[in-house]
Amino acid sequence: MNISLSRRLIAASTIALAAVAVIPTTAAAAAPTAAVAAPFAKKALPPSETLASTPWKTTSARDAQGNRVALDDPAVSNFVGWAYFKADGTFTMYNLDDSPKMHGDWSVAADGSSRWIAAKDANGAVLFQRVVPIVQLDKNVFTYRVFPNAADQSVYYDIVHTRTNHVEPGTGGRGPGAHGGHGTGNGGYHFNNGNAH
Repeated sequence: MNISLSRRLIAASTIALAAVAVIPTTAAAAAPTAAVAAPFAKKALPPSETLASTPWKTTSARDAQGNRVALDDPAVSNFVGWAYFKADGTFTMYNLDDSPKMHGDWSVAADGSSRWIAAKDANGAVLFQRVVPIVQLDKNVFTYRVFPNAADQSVYYDIVHTRTNHVEPGTGGRGPGAHGGHGTGNGGYHFNNGNAH
């Protein structure tokens, strides 16, 4: 009996020590995992880098009441196409048939509230400047608002662009033309005043 009791005490002691040893080990093992995972968590890019991170395609438009507007509707057709915002602060835009539309300089407000562009002619002279409020900007969707009449903010159209892998025309198939980064604007622009070109 003494041997049997001794074996039971040894077995119970072993189980107790094993349980005590496993609990701190499990907790200690979990802590480094959390600490290691944090550096690999995805961080949101600044708005200008988000815009420059991918080419964009105009995929829809909506009026102030939320109704879909056909992309060939004269109220929105000037805003339809492919857009490539480059990290060096320049942009190029094309119609959906890949014909050239415009090029120039761009920037996004640091808080992501608006986008500025200055379209230029072949000699670099500014043709027009435009600021539009940004409705949504994330890695998959870029939506801005245009006002046909700047004096009447109740009438507007939201121009929706989605991320694409469309190769920028004229680049020789070297892949999507946006490379991340941000541009710089330098004031003197109007706020979407009729969006005239």
